[in-house]
Amino acid sequence: MSLAELSIEIVGWVGAGMLVLAYGLLSSGRLNAGFAYQVLNLAGSAGLTVNALVHSAFPSATLNVIWVVIGISALRALHRRNRTPQPDQHTRTGTAT
Repeated sequence: MSLAELSIEIVGWVGAGMLVLAYGLLSSGRLNAGFAYQVLNLAGSAGLTVNALVHSAFPSATLNVIWVVIGISALRALHRRNRTPQPDQHTRTGTAT
């Protein structure tokens, strides 16, 4: 096995590990569906996409490209949500204290 082939295999296995880790942490309650979860999913699916494309596994590659798009969308939504100013905790709706 050449170094390039070995690298592709490592990228695929690391990607798979990241997806399983994200799912396991979320399912066990150790991680919420926030930034870290989305990054693990995005990076894991990107690694699996590379591996699937190299091996001409087009159904798997397509699934993982879709997973990447969902991950990017989720990260963008989290970013927008974090940039939105939060209402002052000391004011009530319609009245100021």
